[in-house]
Amino acid sequence: MRRAIELSRQKMQAGEGGPFGAVVVKDGTIVGEGWNCVTSRNDPTAHAEVVAIRDACARLRTFTLQGCELYTSCEPCPMCLAATYWARVDRLYYGNTIQDAADIDFDDFYFYRQLSLPIGERDLPMIRMLPDEALEVFGEWARKPDKTPY
Repeated sequence: MRRAIELSRQKMQAGEGGPFGAVVVKDGTIVGEGWNCVTSRNDPTAHAEVVAIRDACARLRTFTLQGCELYTSCEPCPMCLAATYWARVDRLYYGNTIQDAADIDFDDFYFYRQLSLPIGERDLPMIRMLPDEALEVFGEWARKPDKTPY
């Protein structure tokens, strides 16, 4: 956790993004590091947790982080939390809370609220298109003998 906090401070002070850092640990060794790079990379998905997960997966040459733990300087936003689930991380530790983040104008609550609403009630219009064509591809995947499940 101290390394995640150290990254959050160093990279924020260097002007690379917001005050967030994260590390992925496997068997007591850091295998991935990340910090908020949203503004420095012009990438809204470059949150500390996502960057750390990408780094760990690249280093370990895998798309699953089973057997790993994620240490993050702040409770994850919905995107980062979902990425943590998708990566199959065993455990997540965090420092600041989403309320602490809201107190300095990072309002993750908005996203949590939006995701809890039915699709038709969200601020972002979501319109289904070409479901038959899209389902064809899903059918092909279901029948694909050499697929790699994840």
